[in-house]
Amino acid sequence: MISGKLFPTVNSVEQALKDVGYFTDRRMACTIFLSLKLQRPILLEGHPGVGKTELAKALALILKRPLIRMQCYDGMEQREVLYEWNHTAQLIHMRAMQGQINPNQLEKDIYADRFLIKRPLLQALKTASPGAVLLIDEVDRADEPFEAFLLEYLGEFQVTIPEMGTIKSEAEPVTILTSNRTRELHDAIKRRCLYHWTDYPDSKRELEILKSQVPEASDKLTKMAINFVAKLRSKAFAPGFSRLPGIAETVEWAKALVCLNVDEFEMNILGETAGILFKTREDIIFLNSLIPQILAEKDHHA
Repeated sequence: MISGKLFPTVNSVEQALKDVGYFTDRRMACTIFLSLKLQRPILLEGHPGVGKTELAKALALILKRPLIRMQCYDGMEQREVLYEWNHTAQLIHMRAMQGQINPNQLEKDIYADRFLIKRPLLQALKTASPGAVLLIDEVDRADEPFEAFLLEYLGEFQVTIPEMGTIKSEAEPVTILTSNRTRELHDAIKRRCLYHWTDYPDSKRELEILKSQVPEASDKLTKMAINFVAKLRSKAFAPGFSRLPGIAETVEWAKALVCLNVDEFEMNILGETAGILFKTREDIIFLNSLIPQILAEKDHHA
């Protein structure tokens, strides 16, 4: 269990994250607080680019634990995330010891820990105190059999290896699962986790994020960038896009505007940098069609 001296309150979690540049709301801070106290994994679902992966990085930093990342993808197999045997080393050992020890002992020897290649999940379980932060990223990209494989780990922080038996964690990892919700996850996964839906930040929090991540941007430019992205995410325009810009895109766009020495938004600047905010041809075309309207509204309000 995480020491109460480190995070005695929900507010202390929120402040610790803020100190390393991760700005969250109290609801997420409460989920993290309870996860650490109850030793339960967190399942973060939400739009791409809203800071789910960055949370794991921030927690590793403030907890002073190594971050172990497991990137999920379609067709992922257990051996790619749990372990493999170093067959070449095993074969060399067998040849070297043949005739020197009895066959039963030789069989035990070749399944010794030194021949085990530890993949992310086993690395997390084998990490000594205080343990690791394990990020199971984009779990929705993996298939259902892989979800079933994760259940033992998520429920008991242990895995079973046929040749070695059950391996329990030496120090229970802080575990973060992320999902962009490209498909619905099985209820068995959700029941083993504390759940949090990660939404786009409000303007105040996004302003804090940009000031932290792009300190070289002027206050005027930062506010213009946030207001423009907020307009794109509004009910009036959001349905026309296949994917809206997240925090990551807003930060990257602000950095680009600083590089271009932009002080005022103009149609050509917005068009030239559209590929930072959006990643499909259709979304960029739709954005370009909106720019005259958005700029006209800005001029009207000015």
